[in-house]
Order: sequence, then C-alpha cells, then structure tokens
Amino acid sequence: MAESPEEVAVLVQRVVKDIRNAFQRNPHIDEIGLIPCPEARYNRSPIVLVENKLGVESWCVKFLLPYVHNKLLLYRQRKQWLNKDELTDITCTLLLLNPDFTTAWNVRKELILSGTLNPLKDLHLGKLALTKFPKSPETWIHRRWVLQQLIQENSLPSLVTKGNLGAAPVERIHRLVQEEMNVCSEAAGRYPSNYNAWSHRIWVLQHLGKLTVKVLLDELSSTKYWVSMHVSDHSGFHYRQFLLKSLIGRTVTDNNVLVQNQVVNEQNPSLQKEEESVGAEAACAEEQSVDLPRCLEEELELCTELIDTYPGHETLWCHRRRVFYLQHHLSNKLPLLSAVVSTVDSSDETLNNSHHSPARSHMAQAMDVDGLNESSSKQGYTQETKRLKRAPMQDSLGPEMEYRFIDKVLSTCRDADQARFATAYRKWLVTFLGQ
Repeated sequence: MAESPEEVAVLVQRVVKDIRNAFQRNPHIDEIGLIPCPEARYNRSPIVLVENKLGVESWCVKFLLPYVHNKLLLYRQRKQWLNKDELTDITCTLLLLNPDFTTAWNVRKELILSGTLNPLKDLHLGKLALTKFPKSPETWIHRRWVLQQLIQENSLPSLVTKGNLGAAPVERIHRLVQEEMNVCSEAAGRYPSNYNAWSHRIWVLQHLGKLTVKVLLDELSSTKYWVSMHVSDHSGFHYRQFLLKSLIGRTVTDNNVLVQNQVVNEQNPSLQKEEESVGAEAACAEEQSVDLPRCLEEELELCTELIDTYPGHETLWCHRRRVFYLQHHLSNKLPLLSAVVSTVDSSDETLNNSHHSPARSHMAQAMDVDGLNESSSKQGYTQETKRLKRAPMQDSLGPEMEYRFIDKVLSTCRDADQARFATAYRKWLVTFLGQ
C-alpha cells in the first residue's frame, strides 16, 4: 500500500485516470458506490465497473480524497496550475466522493461558462452523486444553476448536437422536465423526507414546467403511487399540497382575468376583436379542463384509504387537514366567481354596479394560496384556463362528512396513536370552522 507522498501521488493519478476511462467506456453509468475493502488485496485498480454501476474500493478513499481536495485548493489559491482537462477530471473525482464541496462545483461552473464543459455532463455527474448522497444541498443548487443555463435562449440552440435533446426547443424542455422528475423520484426514494429533492421538483415545475394545468395534473397522477408507498414521508405529501394549491391559484386567478377581460370588452368593443383572435389561436392548442372540487374529493378519498390501511401515521392526518382547508376555502370562492361571470354576461348596468361595489370587488378577489397568485397572474389569460370548470362544491364534502369519518375511526381503531390523531383532527375542525 502507498505510504510516501510520491507513492500517493502515483496512486491518485492512476485512480483519477481509471475513473475517466470508466466514463469513456460506458457513458451510461447510472449509479456509484463504495465497495467495503479495508486493504488493497490485489495489485489492481480500485475502480470497478460492472454493467452501469461504478464502484470505488474503500481503502483508496483515504488517499484519494485529501489529495484531490488539496490540489484543487492550491489551484484556487493560484499556487499550482492545472489545465482544463485536469480540472475536469479532478473535480469529477472529488464530487463523486464529496458532492458538498462548493469550490469544486464553482470550478465546473467556470468551465461551463467558458465553453469547455458540456452542461449536460454536469447534470449527469450530479445525478450520479445523488445516488450516493441523495440529500446533498450543493448538488441540488448546482443542478438548478445548470438548468438555468440550459433554458436560456442562447443556450437552447447549442443543444441540437447534444444527443437525445436534439429536438424542438419545447420538446427539449419537456425532456429536461421528465429527466428532473426521475432524478427527484430516485433521490426521494433513497432518503426519507428528502426535502431538498422535493423542493427541487417544485422549482423545476415553476421554472421549466411553468405550472401549466396539464403538468400539474400529470404530477398529481404520477406521485399518487409514490406517496401510497411512503405514508410517513411528509415531504411527498407537501408536494401534492403544492400541486393542489397551484391548481387552485391558477384557476381562481384566471377566472378573475376572465371577468376583467369581459369587462374591458364590454366597455371597449374595439379590443374585443383582438381578444377573439388571441382566443382563436389558443383554441388550436390542446384544451385542458379540470374539476377542482373533484380533485380535492379524490385526494380526501386517498387520505381515507391510506389512514384505514396504515393507522397511526401523523403525516396522513396532517395532509387531510390541509386538503380540507383548501376544499373549504375553494367552496367559498368558486360560486362567487361564477356569479360574477353570469352578472357580466347579463347586462352592462349590473356589470358596472358590481365593478364599483366594494363588497363584490372583495368577493371577486382570487384566493391567495401561499403567494401563488402573484406568479399565476403573470401567465395571463389563455383558452386553456378559460375552460377550467367553476362548479360549486358538492354538499357531501362538508364538515359533516369529516365528523362521520372521525367517529368511524374512533369507534373501530385499536391503535392509540390513530385515536390521538383523530381526536386532534376533530379539535382542529371545531376551531377552524368556528372562526
């Protein structure tokens, strides 16, 4: 085993070269890991490549990590020169072993900005690092930075020759979103309550997915099975709450936009033709409608099923509380908005009265769901959001149904925690509905 500085240098250079060669032989490596091996038993490379899995024998880490770490620091301090290829190899090796080393990510940012490093390779490197360190905050932060570079207008044309992303810009963004969703799902499965992974997923929807109705509904559908298999993972249920809040924020806000557009058209007929032309263009796109009351009803049904199947999990009761909160406020908002729309269509006089009435103006305001209205209002009025249903809530989804569910749980459960959570939920209902 290497002991002297010269022997360590030779060993590290060989290992770094072996890692580079492994990626050249198999660019589809999808997982990294350490192979427990206290000592070097054979005169062979500590880098093991089997199919798409890359392993590093643990005995070499105590030599490899400090050496590349110090070498990179000497470069940043301008005490040692490294060319671009050496920087790429050293930072790759270092980040696979310690992805929370910010300096290494910063060096790779400089290489990307200089055009030396393909940003897609950094996404792949980050994906590999997350298979070993799924909660690494610096990896998620760097990943968002790379995605921002990719979605810039000047960056998109350069992706045409980068393999499977050589499609239309919209298609490339769609594939980026799908890839990020897969990365987040894998990281969330490897580490319980992985807040960093779910926060990154939210960021991707906001900046790449643009929180469209189709994307939100697809995410609700795709994460249903995941949360059913991870009933104690609060971060996963919080993500579904974000999806529901985004749907509500987009729907209610765009309903207000619909009312305002109709007001303007009634007062300014010259603008109506322009509005109709925009609507005709939007109608050519795929139409998407959503029944929000039904979405919330299905979410409560999912909660009921999981609470009955997996008693004693507080996460499920907290999620049910939040869904009922959204359901209760939605039932107070959508009928009012529908009334305003009907009033607009009836007569100009009634429209003007409702427009200047403080009470009606207050009722027509969109529900502010965790600050979503500000971002949703910037997306403007489209044919897609115009078709969102504004049906009132059904009577069967009132508090009485929740009280009956609580009584059923308390009368049948044998789990002490389940009874405690049900009692706490009833107290919350009494307090919330009494406000």
